[in-house]
Amino acid sequence: MPPKDSESFNFRILVVDDEPLIVHTAALILREGGYEVRTASDGFEALTALSRSVPDILISDLSMPNMSGFELLSIVRRRFPQLPVIAISGEYTGIAPTGLIADAFFSKGEYSPEDLFARIVELLEQAPIRANMVKSDKAPVWVPKNSAGYFIVTCPNCLRSFPVEDKHGKQHRETHCLHCDSTVGYFVDLPSLNAQFRTPERPVQDSRPALKRAK
Repeated sequence: MPPKDSESFNFRILVVDDEPLIVHTAALILREGGYEVRTASDGFEALTALSRSVPDILISDLSMPNMSGFELLSIVRRRFPQLPVIAISGEYTGIAPTGLIADAFFSKGEYSPEDLFARIVELLEQAPIRANMVKSDKAPVWVPKNSAGYFIVTCPNCLRSFPVEDKHGKQHRETHCLHCDSTVGYFVDLPSLNAQFRTPERPVQDSRPALKRAK
């Protein structure tokens, strides 16, 4: 059973994934493990939930419509730097993608509920993590490039997206939000043009061997 933050309330987990079956299954398993669980289907819905109440753990998929997990985690680190984050993805096997802003990473289908529970307990026991880290106004955002050759930037302040023309080859760039005029910093992965944010912190990866879920 997980530890409790008081005599009356279980620790709270927010699960973010656009696949309803995965969300339902994850929530069921976590609730059976003694956690209070809320769910969201994409990054925007997750941020709405976070604005109402900050959970003790955030578990997020990386590939989602509207706002991806990459974008979500960059905003979460900026707005809620002490919130422990576990990223889960079916597109990366065994190792976290470059620059992932997360405290743990699992590949879908390659971990057991026991692995997930163990990592959750570890993160809760370490809390508060990044206790001395203040909210940052300079957190870079993850930017995909569309078929027309423009980067799509999501403003961390107003949460609206807008296109930016690829005019120069710099890796670290800044622009102004077309909606609220905030300065938005973002990183571009120049070699592959698959834009992924980066962070000065060393990415945390799950070094334990991945276990296949028993069928």
